[in-house]
Amino acid sequence: MDLNDAAVDLAGLDELLNDDERDVQRAVRTMAQSRIAPYVADWFERGTVDDPRGLVRELGELGVLGMHLTGYGCAGLSATEYGLTCLELEAVDSGIRSLVSVQGSLAMYALWRFGSEEVKTQWLPAMAAGDAVGCFGLTEPDHGSDPSGMTTRARRDGSDWVINGGKMWITNGSIADVAVIWAQTDEGIRGFAVPTSTPGFSAVEIRHKLSLRASITSELTMDEVRVPEECVFPEVRGLGGPLTCLAEARFGVVWGAMGAARTCLSTALRYAVERSQFGRPVAGFQLTQQKLADMELEYVKGMLLAMHLARRKDAGTLRSAQVSLGKLNNVREALEICRTARTILGANGISLEYPVIRHMNNLESVLTYEGTVEMHTLVIGKALTGIDAFR
Repeated sequence: MDLNDAAVDLAGLDELLNDDERDVQRAVRTMAQSRIAPYVADWFERGTVDDPRGLVRELGELGVLGMHLTGYGCAGLSATEYGLTCLELEAVDSGIRSLVSVQGSLAMYALWRFGSEEVKTQWLPAMAAGDAVGCFGLTEPDHGSDPSGMTTRARRDGSDWVINGGKMWITNGSIADVAVIWAQTDEGIRGFAVPTSTPGFSAVEIRHKLSLRASITSELTMDEVRVPEECVFPEVRGLGGPLTCLAEARFGVVWGAMGAARTCLSTALRYAVERSQFGRPVAGFQLTQQKLADMELEYVKGMLLAMHLARRKDAGTLRSAQVSLGKLNNVREALEICRTARTILGANGISLEYPVIRHMNNLESVLTYEGTVEMHTLVIGKALTGIDAFR
């Protein structure tokens, strides 16, 4: 099985993979195409995912939840294999890749990297198996790009911690068993593993979205939520903790966006060849071929960048600014590929009978979550100039 659909693999990208990587990709694609693809347009239209807990368990059985982590029931696979997994999941829908990203690269990674041994043992094996769901609470209603201004607070009370505040736009929030919550304390920003069954914790699903509709998004509220000392992350202080987790998740976005782009490119190519106007296939017109060639070019460049960053991550040399390069470029170009594909399909491009408008709408969210275009631009600008222009 090629890295891409054969029709769009002009660059021979599949040759950059080894047999193990191809096997992982094949397994994820098979599951995604059989278990998710036939239903996801209906989920998107209805704004709900049927049996999300069951889907999480199936993904756990496949071994993709926290797959790049080691120990505690995690598969310990490579960054490249994780990237290919994100590619195949987002080729079906961004919301499904988000589910896996938040579970593995935000919630599980935070627990694995910063949690106490008791917390790791309690949650990670169940989360890897898909028997428990996690979410990651950083963004607040009034604090997105500047999380340092968060108003959620935690205070010591004897041997416990008491948390008050709210989080917004939290993927998996209303089905989660454990929430990673970041809060201001007298000791700086700290992280907590909060069981969602704790009194005072509530999660309400956010409705009326026109993007990521096949994804559960929630608002979290904490009213005097009391957790024991072992729930606090013992060592990490400040924004370094949550930002490290975000960099981990953004790496998956670099790959996932190219999955959405691949689906739209291959759909547009098939449509252009099959659709006739003025007595000939739409693909036979020069302007259409220019669109297809430009889409292919940007797709190949994005894939090469994703592969390069994955190899650096596997080698332990990947830097945060390099992840910003990938996230900024690949999501931006994937969105443009989807928009161009929409024009090739004409009026059919807005129908959910085809995947293009769904991917296009989804990528409008992916463009701004896990760091907006503006924020990643300034990260890259600082890396180039040495000057911090955030404030």
